[in-house]
Amino acid sequence: MSESSSKLAHEARPAHEHAEWATDDDARRRLHRRVLVVVVISQVFGGAGLAAGVTVGALLAQDMLGGASVAGVPAALFTLGSAFAVYLVGRVSQSAGRRRGLTLGFLAGALGAAGIVVAAVISSPLLLFLSLFVYGSGTATNLQARYAGTDLAPANRRATAVSVAMVATTFGAVAGPNSVEATGRVAEALGIPALAGPFLLAAVAFGLAGLVLFVFLRPDPLLVARALDEHLTPEPTEVKASEPQTRGPDRRVLVGATVMVLTQIAMVAIMTMTPVHMRHHGHSLGQVGFVIGIHIGAMFLPSLVTGALVDRLGRIPMAAAAGATLLAAGLVAATAPGDSLTLLTLALALLGLGWNFGVISGTALLIDGTPLGTRARTQGSVDVLIALAGAGGGAMSGWVVATTSYAVLSLAGGLLALLLIPVLLVVRDAETHRRP
Repeated sequence: MSESSSKLAHEARPAHEHAEWATDDDARRRLHRRVLVVVVISQVFGGAGLAAGVTVGALLAQDMLGGASVAGVPAALFTLGSAFAVYLVGRVSQSAGRRRGLTLGFLAGALGAAGIVVAAVISSPLLLFLSLFVYGSGTATNLQARYAGTDLAPANRRATAVSVAMVATTFGAVAGPNSVEATGRVAEALGIPALAGPFLLAAVAFGLAGLVLFVFLRPDPLLVARALDEHLTPEPTEVKASEPQTRGPDRRVLVGATVMVLTQIAMVAIMTMTPVHMRHHGHSLGQVGFVIGIHIGAMFLPSLVTGALVDRLGRIPMAAAAGATLLAAGLVAATAPGDSLTLLTLALALLGLGWNFGVISGTALLIDGTPLGTRARTQGSVDVLIALAGAGGGAMSGWVVATTSYAVLSLAGGLLALLLIPVLLVVRDAETHRRP
């Protein structure tokens, strides 16, 4: 017992020194559980941080700049910033481990959130745009942290491990939108615009998430997993170089990326303009926070069940379920009367659930298709595509609503998600490992 405890206290070391974990199954399982606990705690704080941009980012931009056409700018900027961040986080994680990469991303997000507060106080659109871009680091890192929980997971439990990390985000992410009015009052008491209040919470929350990972995520799970792979597979390079076996994994990466990209576009586009649509129809800020809280809860809370379904039923069937659910969300949002809190809540709940199905099934496919030697870098690159897709969806959403209507935007988002079905039919044989 004392020997295992001393292992858990080690800082991340050169990969070859972690091979000791290969000879101690109990210690390895304890390490995996410990990593999940640390990731869960960081995700609670990270969830509270990401909720600020989702809930009031569009409203803050509308107040500072005027007009619904600019309401999609914050989502575009912080998702564009997240694209840059996930690239860096992936590269740093690949070379130095998850701990350093994730810590860097969360601390950058905290800095961005603080900058947004300052921008609101001095009414500086330029600082607002720059800070929103940096704030995206926190939202990207929160999603990237899901990978840390899978590094030491058995192959047939990867989706479940993803789900454990994601479900933890629920607690902070649901509390964030529902504290909009409270943080607004705190902000006003400090002489800060009310809509900047949630970003005060985001700055603290992202900072705490980074601190938790920096202090407790050791030894680093990716470095340990890489060492185990080298120890248990003595000559991987020769085998991979001589045998053309990359086609299957490459295809799984392509399918997983496609699932997550289409899911992200549909979700971000509809979600971004819902607060603006609700305020236009007289809903209070508290009601906006409630609907977005339900939406974010649906994005993350079902994860434990979703992960088990992805592991048991398969990646492709659950990805297809994502497309169908997002279509239903678009249809409900498009046909719901603007003053109907119940139907808008239902639409955003379905939107979150469809995103949940798509991200967990797509993430599992991506992990299945990437070797440990390049896993973090590949994950970062794919998440760049996801972030850029979200940026495009957020930027276009304001223009679509300004030139047509929220109903047209919602219907278009649902139909876009439905494109998952033919994609999955073409590549359904990509899921080659149903039960490893």
